[in-house]
Amino acid sequence: MKISYNWIKKYIPDLPEPEKVSEAIIFHAFEVEEVTQINADKKTDQHGLDTIFDIKTLPDRNHDCLSHQGMAREIAGILDLKFIDFTSLYKVPESKPTNLKIEIETSVCRRYMGRIVRNLKVGPSPEWVKNNLESIGQRSINNIVDVTNIVMYDCGQPCHIFDLDKLTDQDRSENGSTRIIIRNANEEEEITTLNNKQIKLTSNDAVISVGRVSHQSSSVSLAIAGVKGGKYAEVDENTTNILIEVANFDSYSVRKTAKRVGIFTDAVKRFENDLSPELCEFAMKEISGLLVEYGFNEFEDIVDIYLNKQKERKISFTTEFINKKLGSNISSDQVEEILKRYGYKNKREGEEFEIIVPVLRLDLNIPEDMIEEIGRVYGYEKIIPVIPKINFTPKINEIFYKTLAVRKKLTDEGYREVMTYVFTNKGDVEVLASASDKKFLRTNLSDGLKESIVLNQRNAPLLELDSIKVFEIGTVFKKEGEEICVAYGDKKGVEEMTLDKYSEKNKITHPSYLHLSVDQGMQGLFKMWSLYPFISRDISLWVSENTQSSEIVKIIKENGTELLIVDPRLVDKFKKEDKISYAFRLIFQSFDRTLTDEEVNKIMENISTEISKNVDWKIR
Repeated sequence: MKISYNWIKKYIPDLPEPEKVSEAIIFHAFEVEEVTQINADKKTDQHGLDTIFDIKTLPDRNHDCLSHQGMAREIAGILDLKFIDFTSLYKVPESKPTNLKIEIETSVCRRYMGRIVRNLKVGPSPEWVKNNLESIGQRSINNIVDVTNIVMYDCGQPCHIFDLDKLTDQDRSENGSTRIIIRNANEEEEITTLNNKQIKLTSNDAVISVGRVSHQSSSVSLAIAGVKGGKYAEVDENTTNILIEVANFDSYSVRKTAKRVGIFTDAVKRFENDLSPELCEFAMKEISGLLVEYGFNEFEDIVDIYLNKQKERKISFTTEFINKKLGSNISSDQVEEILKRYGYKNKREGEEFEIIVPVLRLDLNIPEDMIEEIGRVYGYEKIIPVIPKINFTPKINEIFYKTLAVRKKLTDEGYREVMTYVFTNKGDVEVLASASDKKFLRTNLSDGLKESIVLNQRNAPLLELDSIKVFEIGTVFKKEGEEICVAYGDKKGVEEMTLDKYSEKNKITHPSYLHLSVDQGMQGLFKMWSLYPFISRDISLWVSENTQSSEIVKIIKENGTELLIVDPRLVDKFKKEDKISYAFRLIFQSFDRTLTDEEVNKIMENISTEISKNVDWKIR
C-alpha cells in the first residue's frame, strides 16, 4: 500500500524524517519497497512536498495496517511517539429520527450500519481531499464518492454510498420507510456493477438489496456485498439525498465471490484479509464528520445491526516465556514499556502479564503471538545467537542399521534392489483418493517383486546379466498394522518374511551391523538409461586356437558405432581340433530415437566385413 508521510504526520506530529521512518518500518514491521518524493500540492512550491512509502504489509497484519491510521499506530509504537487521533475531533450535529430499516438475512454479514443524509450537493472535492487521494495514486471523482475513499485509506474500513432517491416509491414500504436487506443472492440473479459489468450471481454470493412492495419481485440488488457497488443506486451529479453503508462481511465469502466474478477492488483486498466489526463505528463517525466539513448538516439517526459482537480477548504470558522462545534477555520492565508504547491495557504481577487485546488486532490470540510482537519491537538484531548446550547421546536407529545390514548381505549374494509400487488394486487398507485402479495399500512385497522379475528378465541382455535376482525392503499394510518386510527371489520363486525374522534367520545382530556406513554399497555415479527399446544381435565365429577373445571384441567395438551401448558379451566358447568358437551378444540402443532393423543390420554387416579381413577367422 502507498502511505503518505504528510498524512501520517497528522496522527504523529513529532514524526521524524522520512529516512528514519522508513528504517524503523523495515527493521521492526514490514518491507518498504520504494520511497518517492512528490509535489503534494501543485499550487505550492517546495513546501508542498510529500514522501510516499510503498509498503508491503503482511497478510496477518492487513486487517489493521492497510491504512494510514493503522500504519501511524504501528510507527508510533515502534518509535515510542505520541499518537493523536485527530479524527476524534469530528463533530456531527444532532440527528433526526429515521425511517431506515435494515434486515440481515445471511451469516456472511456480521455488522451493518446505515445512515441517511439529506440535502447534499455533489461537486468537486476540496483541494486537501484531492491532494491526499492523488498522493497515493487515486483519482478524485466527486466530493461524495471521494469521502468514502478517504475513509477507507485512512482507517481501513470500506464504505459505500447509495443515491437514496433512486430507491423509488415501489422500493419503499407502505409507511414510507426504506428497507435494506442483506441476503444471499438468488441463483441466476443479475446485477450491473458501477463499471458496467454484467454479473450473474449464485446463492453463495451475498448482496445488498432494497425491499420492494411490487408483486413482480421481492427485492432488487444494490451491490455485491464487500466486492462492488451496482448501477441501480449510483451517485451522480443530481444526487441530493444519500444512504451511507458501513458494514463488515465474512472474509472467505468476499474472497470466493470476488475470485469467481473476477472483480478485485481495494474493498475486496481489505475484507478478504478480515476486519474487526468494531471498525465500522469509527468509520461511520469519520465519514459523517467529513460530510459536516463539506457543510452538510441534515443527518438522520444511525441504524446499527450488530448481531454477534466481537468478544474481548485476553492473553497471559511471562517474561521467562518470551526470553526462552526468543533466546533473549529482555527484562520485565522492557516488556511493560513495549506494551505501553502500543497502548495495551495490561496487568502485571512480577514477571507475569495479562493483556487485553485491542479490538483491531485480530492477529493476537495466543501467548506465542506476543513473542513476535515483543521481539520485533525490541529488535531482533539485539538478540545474540547462542547455540544451546545439550547433552546429546545419539540413539541407535535399529531398523535403519538392520536394513543396511540386510541390504549388504543380499547384494553380496548377487541380488539387486528394486522398489515397487505401494498402491495396488486390492488390499486391507483403502486410501481416500488415488488412481481409479490403485485404491489400496499393498499387503505384501512378493506380488510386486514377481512383476519386477518378469519385467527385468526382458532387459537381462541390456543389464549384462545371465539371471535376474532381485530384492526389496519395504513397508506392507495389513489390518493389524504396518510392518517392514524383506522379499527376495528370481524366476524360480520369491521368499518373503519380516525384517526381524530375516535378521534372526541370518544371524544379523546388533554389534555386527553398527560399523556399516550409510553409503555402504552405493559408490559410483548414476547414468540415465535410454527410454527407447534396445536391439540384441549375436555373432559367432571360428578363429585359430591362439586367438584371444579380446582381439575380436576390439574390432567389434571399433565398428559398432556409438549405438553399441555396452561391451560385447561372450556368451559361448568351445574348442574343436585347432579352432575355437566364440559367440558374442551385442546390444544396440539410442538415447534419442527407436532404432530400426535396417540401421542395426548395416552395422552388423560392417562388423562382419572387418572380421572377414582376417583369413584365419570365419563367421559361422
